[in-house]
Amino acid sequence: MIFRTLIALLISCGSAFAQGYPNKPIRMISPWAPGGPAEALARTVTLKMSEAMGQPFVIESHGGANGTIGGALAAKASPDGYTIFFSHLGPMAIAPSLMKQMPYDTLKDFEPITQVVAGPTLLCVRNDLPVKSVKDLIAHAKANPGKLSYGSVGIGSTTHLAGEILNQLAGIDTLHVPYKGSTPILTDMMGGRIDIAFIGISGSIQQAQAGQIRAIAISTLRRSPNFPEIPAVSETVPGFELNSWYGMAAPKGTPKAIIDRLQREVAAALKKPDVVAWMKQNGLDPVGSTPEEHAAQIRAELVKWAKAVKDAKVQAN
Repeated sequence: MIFRTLIALLISCGSAFAQGYPNKPIRMISPWAPGGPAEALARTVTLKMSEAMGQPFVIESHGGANGTIGGALAAKASPDGYTIFFSHLGPMAIAPSLMKQMPYDTLKDFEPITQVVAGPTLLCVRNDLPVKSVKDLIAHAKANPGKLSYGSVGIGSTTHLAGEILNQLAGIDTLHVPYKGSTPILTDMMGGRIDIAFIGISGSIQQAQAGQIRAIAISTLRRSPNFPEIPAVSETVPGFELNSWYGMAAPKGTPKAIIDRLQREVAAALKKPDVVAWMKQNGLDPVGSTPEEHAAQIRAELVKWAKAVKDAKVQAN
């Protein structure tokens, strides 16, 4: 009886606290360098949230260590709803398999709020490769084992691991070539020096539309509503997905009423016409999932990317 009373009291206190929330600025920690696409996305969404909630969101960029520096700061913050982590696939689901010593535990130290957007990439090939679909690519790769090269933005990156997952699921053998960014990949692909690559839409759609490279598929599980004419890889290779998502999470122990309020405000912001237009321009798909849906997604991603890292034989550091 005492235990039940205590639980009821805690829930009541949390709800009462949430009713006056927020009454001061909210700190949003981004785990990437300032001025980049993550900050631009965070500002676009939180501007609408500020208008609805009556308090500004102050974005702090803390890049480094695969996004885990920012993640650690957020995880150790007070669970009062005034520090939010602008989370991402990398520091939440991939870094735990790439780092020997993580400064936080994704499942134990965070309360998932929502997946803000899906971040699809394009599976592209050089123009003179006799490939116009994923089916063609698989057939060509099987006829030329070990001869096709695929570029990535670095060892252990999502674009590297996506190539390895495609190799595994499609039963093909392609050679990984790491670069230091997507720009040199595009340059070498247009110059015929690299055959295949997964490249972010914002960094490749113009070249694809101009006919400088060929975009044969999109990496998210389903077609992007922004580019419905581009088939998903999964339509040919069931189960394949590379979703470089952004989300929001709070330190563990943040009241459920606050988590739910933040999720509702994100979902509402994502429906604003100017936000929708900005997302489309930048190749992002609005989501706004529930905390429960996002939590399940993170658990599944941790398992998936641990296997991808193992299969790619990437050593933790």
